[in-house]
Amino acid sequence: MYSKNFLISLYKTMLKIRLCEESLVEPILKGKIKTPCHLYTGEEAIATGVCAALDKNDYIFGNHRSHGHYIAKGGNLKQLIAEIYCKETGCSRGRGGSMHVVAPEVGFLGAAPIVAGTISLAVGAALASKIRGDKRVSVSFFGDGATGEGVFYESLNFAALKKLPIIFACENNFYSTHMPLRECRFKDNIYESGIPFGVPSYKIDGNNVLEVYEATKKAVEMCRIGEGPVLLEFVTYRLRGHVGPDDNIQGLHTDIRPKEEVEEWKKKDPLEIFKTFLLKKQVLTKDEIDKMKFEIESEVKEAHLFAQKSPYPNEKELCKYVFKEN
Repeated sequence: MYSKNFLISLYKTMLKIRLCEESLVEPILKGKIKTPCHLYTGEEAIATGVCAALDKNDYIFGNHRSHGHYIAKGGNLKQLIAEIYCKETGCSRGRGGSMHVVAPEVGFLGAAPIVAGTISLAVGAALASKIRGDKRVSVSFFGDGATGEGVFYESLNFAALKKLPIIFACENNFYSTHMPLRECRFKDNIYESGIPFGVPSYKIDGNNVLEVYEATKKAVEMCRIGEGPVLLEFVTYRLRGHVGPDDNIQGLHTDIRPKEEVEEWKKKDPLEIFKTFLLKKQVLTKDEIDKMKFEIESEVKEAHLFAQKSPYPNEKELCKYVFKEN
């Protein structure tokens, strides 16, 4: 059903995201990285599966936890790490930090930490694509907390009204910062939010990269033939804190999640699940996986060295790029 190269590419992307995220832990704890970092560890299957179903020219918009989206869409790793160190060589010239990464050259039009803040931007991009008739599909990544914002429903309504080529991709990890979903939502039914607007809506296992890919592929096909928008709710879990490795970077441990719950989700680690599948199907051997891991670790280390040697932005240019210059 799938080619060997395709399956390997999926695993390689997931592994790259994981190793990149985990490489940030020590520099964060030692204060070398000062920008707030929301790690994507545990949610790699979603960005990987969604972006694998897209073309390079398709658009995606991220949120505060978007290192994985950036990597999966093909963003430059050195520029990502440099941005997280707030260096001039970063993808946002060191002005944005972890939460404002962007790579328009591969269709990643940007991320922003304002909850639900990029949903309407993705709708705008989809509207532009429809007017131009270029068949591009836009994807808006957002968390479960964003579904409590009015702009989410306004965007669903407008996108449905105009039949826009957009996929609303909710990454439901059950916590809105530190607020459990069960304490701010009457029912666990995010995917049903699209139904009143006539938007096809589906709930997917977000820790299974092949299920993510298949659902997104169908949604993309619908969008390309004018049957968008589509809402996909991906059920997942973050294995690190909301911000930083363990939510303890300011001297206060604020991760209220029960340890038993975290341990149960570790058993559903998407990277381990897919690795087990590939080994069982003899797509990869353990030695090949080890070699791949070594090569990616080397690439990540090189990116850190590049970032650490890069200069900070000139203080006198603090406001440069706020407005477009001719």
